[in-house]
Amino acid sequence: MEILVSLGEGFCACFTLTNMLACIFGVIVGTLTGILPGLGSTSAMALLLPLSFGMEPTTALIMLAGIYYGSMYGGSTTSILVNVPGESSAVMTCLDGYQMAKRGRGGAALAISAVGSFIAGTIGIVLLTMFAPPISQAALAFGPPEYLAIALLGLIIMVLLSGSLVKGVMMMLLGIVIGTVGLDPLTGVNRFTLGIGELSRGIDFVLVAMGVFGLGEVISMLNEEKHELQMEKVRLRDLYPNKEEVRRSVSPILRGSILGFLCGLIPGPAAVISTFLSYAVEKKVSRHPEEFGNGAIEGVAGPEAANNAASSAAMVPLLSLGLPFAPPAAILLSGFLVHGITPGPSLITDHPAVFWGLVASMYIGNVLLLVINLPFVGVFASLLKTPQEYLVPLIIAITFVGALASNNSIFDVGVLILFGFMGFVIKEADYPPAPLAIGIILGPTIERSLIQGLVMGDGNPIYFFMRPVSGVILVAAILLLIATLWKQVVSGKNKIKSV
Repeated sequence: MEILVSLGEGFCACFTLTNMLACIFGVIVGTLTGILPGLGSTSAMALLLPLSFGMEPTTALIMLAGIYYGSMYGGSTTSILVNVPGESSAVMTCLDGYQMAKRGRGGAALAISAVGSFIAGTIGIVLLTMFAPPISQAALAFGPPEYLAIALLGLIIMVLLSGSLVKGVMMMLLGIVIGTVGLDPLTGVNRFTLGIGELSRGIDFVLVAMGVFGLGEVISMLNEEKHELQMEKVRLRDLYPNKEEVRRSVSPILRGSILGFLCGLIPGPAAVISTFLSYAVEKKVSRHPEEFGNGAIEGVAGPEAANNAASSAAMVPLLSLGLPFAPPAAILLSGFLVHGITPGPSLITDHPAVFWGLVASMYIGNVLLLVINLPFVGVFASLLKTPQEYLVPLIIAITFVGALASNNSIFDVGVLILFGFMGFVIKEADYPPAPLAIGIILGPTIERSLIQGLVMGDGNPIYFFMRPVSGVILVAAILLLIATLWKQVVSGKNKIKSV
């Protein structure tokens, strides 16, 4: 009952003109971000983060969160119409969505995608409302050892899910090094500053995010050849699915919602992983598995529901523990910190208006996205024809203004450019940028928790294993790492034998 009262107060806070406009702006930008291939929710949030500096905390976070889950809606549009995923989480939608569009059922695929996203998003937000407060209360008993264990587990899982173990570890370590630039929290001594005074305050994660995920993408766009996208037309009379398509979509949407929410609680690219798992599950349980890849509606409904539920679930560890398990959540964490708010166990008690206002805005935004996406599919899809000569200068201008506005320093613009080229090199070399971002965010948390835990345990590292929660998590992380390394060693030996 107390949760419902608090949620009602959150709705009251959302229904102010400023917050409603922020919500509408966020979900529209998120939809457009999902539609434009290559940009991504992380890039868009990083680019528009400086825009939130002058806003009230609740308004700013509502806008950034709207971009995050709005992009999950938009990513399916290009997957279905032009066979190009606007978001990495929409890759699986291409397999059957585009085949449906070629058969004249593109409108039905888009409608099922929008409705499935709405249902899954709503289920995810309800679960977030139910679970985030009790997790926050339980987390009040957490100390530095528990935070160290969770952060280490998060880094290990992120690295293991990044594809290449070696590349993932390298990016993670690079992120931790970047996160340690500046004053040592224990001794106050400058580290890795190279004698540059501006680096004493550290490297702002906003600059890294805008450079690697924003400017780096722009440089990659300029380096790639232009391709003319052939878009399948959607007729108004074909916009709605028939009874058979609706019947076959109900179970995949429900299964995808639960599966996606559970995946969202795990560190790493949860939205992407959830779509692969959902697609595999639907193909396994289907009575007609041969239809998958040829236009099965279940192949659209399940994955689209899963990625939206995962984006809602990613808010649970962020809001209740203050730990971002995905790059977009890391950008949202920056939004909290910029406004002097630290998400975690005390967020609900210290800033209830911000927490419940943000949760309520997700309910409202979910409805807005359904209203926006169904009637304006054709309008949004036409944005694919936006010439790069207009799009690229706009993105560059936004990044430069954002870098300059963060600290009114030309030096920050240089840092932005440096990380922009780093982002380009990372992408061209096929290195995963997600471990880099999470390493920068969680690195200082690990360092601080390690120092505090050692002080609590009189310098004895065994103390971390003596506490029940931290001990179990650390043992699980070590076993997971050992199992992965052993699997790679065995597979390597098998390859040598086969040669």
